[in-house]
Amino acid sequence: MADVGEVLMSVLSTIRVPKPGDRVHKDECALSFSSPESEGGLYVCMNSFLGFGSQYVDRHHARTGQRAYLHITRTRKAKDDDNNSGSGHPPKKKPTRLAIGIEGGFDVEQEQYEEDVKVVILPDRQEVTSDDLATMSDVVKERVRCLAYSVLVVSDSVSHTLQVQQWDGEVRQESRHAADLKQLDNGLKIPPSGWRCEVCDLQENLWMNLTDGKVLCGRRYFDGSGGNNHALLHFQETAYPLAVKLGTITPDGADVYSYDEDDMVLDSKLPEHLAHFGIDMMTMEKTERTMTELEIAVNQRVGEWEVIQESGTTLRPLFGPGLTGMKNLGNSCYLNSVMQVLFTVPDFQSKLLCFCLFVCFYRAKLGYGLLSGEYSKPAPDPGDENGASEPRGDQIGIAPRMFKALVGRGHPEFSTNRQQDAQEFLLHFINMVERNCRSGPNPSEAFRFLVEERIVCQQSQKAKYTQRVDYIVQLPVPMDQATNTGERELQEAERRREEGDTTAPTVRAQIPFTACMAALSEPEVLTDFWSSAVQAKTTATKTTRFASFPDHLVIQIKKFTFGLDWVPKKLDVSIDVPDTLDLSALCATGQQPGEELLPEVAPPPLMTPDVEVKGILGSHGNDEDDSLYSPLLCQSVSPVLDDSTVSQLCEMGFPLEACRKAVYYTGNTGIDAAMNWIMGHMDDPDFSAPLVLPGCSSGAGTTPTESLSEEHLATIVSMGFSRDQATKALRATSNVLDRAVDWIFSHLDDLESMDVSEGGRSAAESEGGREPPPGPRVRDGPGKYELFAFISHMGTSTMCGHYVCHIKKDQQWVIFNDQKVCASEKPPKDLGYLYFYRRVAE
Repeated sequence: MADVGEVLMSVLSTIRVPKPGDRVHKDECALSFSSPESEGGLYVCMNSFLGFGSQYVDRHHARTGQRAYLHITRTRKAKDDDNNSGSGHPPKKKPTRLAIGIEGGFDVEQEQYEEDVKVVILPDRQEVTSDDLATMSDVVKERVRCLAYSVLVVSDSVSHTLQVQQWDGEVRQESRHAADLKQLDNGLKIPPSGWRCEVCDLQENLWMNLTDGKVLCGRRYFDGSGGNNHALLHFQETAYPLAVKLGTITPDGADVYSYDEDDMVLDSKLPEHLAHFGIDMMTMEKTERTMTELEIAVNQRVGEWEVIQESGTTLRPLFGPGLTGMKNLGNSCYLNSVMQVLFTVPDFQSKLLCFCLFVCFYRAKLGYGLLSGEYSKPAPDPGDENGASEPRGDQIGIAPRMFKALVGRGHPEFSTNRQQDAQEFLLHFINMVERNCRSGPNPSEAFRFLVEERIVCQQSQKAKYTQRVDYIVQLPVPMDQATNTGERELQEAERRREEGDTTAPTVRAQIPFTACMAALSEPEVLTDFWSSAVQAKTTATKTTRFASFPDHLVIQIKKFTFGLDWVPKKLDVSIDVPDTLDLSALCATGQQPGEELLPEVAPPPLMTPDVEVKGILGSHGNDEDDSLYSPLLCQSVSPVLDDSTVSQLCEMGFPLEACRKAVYYTGNTGIDAAMNWIMGHMDDPDFSAPLVLPGCSSGAGTTPTESLSEEHLATIVSMGFSRDQATKALRATSNVLDRAVDWIFSHLDDLESMDVSEGGRSAAESEGGREPPPGPRVRDGPGKYELFAFISHMGTSTMCGHYVCHIKKDQQWVIFNDQKVCASEKPPKDLGYLYFYRRVAE
């Protein structure tokens, strides 16, 4: 074998030092989940800086000819304090900051490692140690040492850049209004105490506007209690942006909110702004809890943690294929839980080639990591040198850093290190699958189903049917249907917990699952429905039914809402969710014999009285588009919107332009219809953009016939519609994808004359020989299901807490708690958030 010094000299030209912008993969193999902690360590190419596990480095060498690699191995150190809180457990120390991984914040377990680094030359894997390097020429020593220092010390690894290390929820930005805030010289002086809302006399949750000194109450809470929105309404009337929460002012600062920026902010001139109204900041004392203290208090509630994690029992660790744990990257438990469940669905296990090449690679990598069992091995216990102790349940597992970066890329929330809602992530991932599976197998079809909405005009008894596609059934929680009678006990326990009393008893409202289903299926009364049959507003009822039953049904319990001071909170309830479910009674029936349909006539548009109305359908318009106005007149025609409905929506905290659009697109038919529109369009990219009338120019140089988005066309076509149908829908809705999908399902009768794409449900798949509805590819069958997985959330809001999933494997419930995978003894099925059912084969 050649001298190692000579070999290293021969490959010196291929060794380069990382430059700014180079991506260094020093924590994870590009082809697997091997890391420096794995057996064999990690080999980092000294030219491309890609990392490879021991089983893949030879392949990389053979393919590229690269010979020099930096070999990194890490060994976990024993912990000094075994009492530190582990991932997913309530913090042992009382936090003083709304932060993670920061002194005074919530604890996050951090592992400590000893690191060993060598240079390895392939194909013989000759090792160059530090002693070897000392005997070599200065040129070689300088190049190698410079590279090693740059890789190990200077360069941030890709995974480190993508991984969550810290999160500080108290970091606030200086308000753009602070420096030049306008303050009125109205002679108003505010006393240091004894404040009341100037409108309703409330004495709590009070905010003083820093422009005019008005003292007004804060937002109304989700249950109607709390403030009366007077501070918010004052901003909407005056546009005065900044307000300070009275009772939080101290010499160190105060809570300042910017209504215009919709966030808590810093005001560097706060002492000056307070002095304008006679308040000496240096003499003030805190009498109310700050927003941070409120959030910390609710985040410390531990009622669910022990139960959901089954902490009171000794759980048997499980290892093997399909039993692989996933490392928590700080706040990635929502992703871990969702992906663990998805990879138990056959469509997601087998159809790994549905994404485009880049997406496919990482999804296939994740699927192999979870299903193969290669990483489902006990994590070494640093305190057990002889391996004599029983396995603790912690696994080597996989760290989905690259996958998280991929699915979160470009998303305002999932690309961050903040905790997220598992349901929102599930829908985001399904949407990503839909976009990338426009041809070939689409695993998201396992969850896709059609919903039929039947609206009956109570005056004419005529009906209207529409269909929409959905992936999740959202079940409301009717708190008034609780079967336990201790209502006062429930309220008292909740009050004590919100005040930070950790001794408060855990008392949950017990809600029957049947009550949740009844709340979903019972007819909804629409009080301001515009009936095309009577040409006026009247009362109608809306009934929702399943037009198809999916192979796998996802049910979300709508636990999350808003609580004190607009802080997101969760309803603490116990629901007796069943193991089997029969939804046959909720099957849609379509138009009934002898039932008359409402005429297809749009509600009359309300126009400003001084504008001559032209281009309205029935005059100069045409029925080939969904526009109420001629595009040529859009710039001069202004719709008259129901100001009271717009105002009610704004009071709920929605953007003004979104409220205007909601009222416009529902034809001024009332708050219920507008609220439904808002809830269905909150994720639209133009949700808060100014209202542009359908078919109108949205900007200079645009025309009603401008080219349509190929991506939007492809998305609709992938759902089973023809390109002509997709084009018609997009042109009718100003090229807005979500509205186009809603439109196409509302005009299925009109589309029957067009060529519907193949791929709808087959008659053989349809229960009872029901004819498949035209349009999207959906699977249909009996509406009988069995529970196979559920995801639970611990904590009080989607902003914090921890997610755990339970999955039924071979008739045994298994708990997946990040890297801990164990046999479940008491699966807490009554405390779940997302429930996953699969169809029962008959």
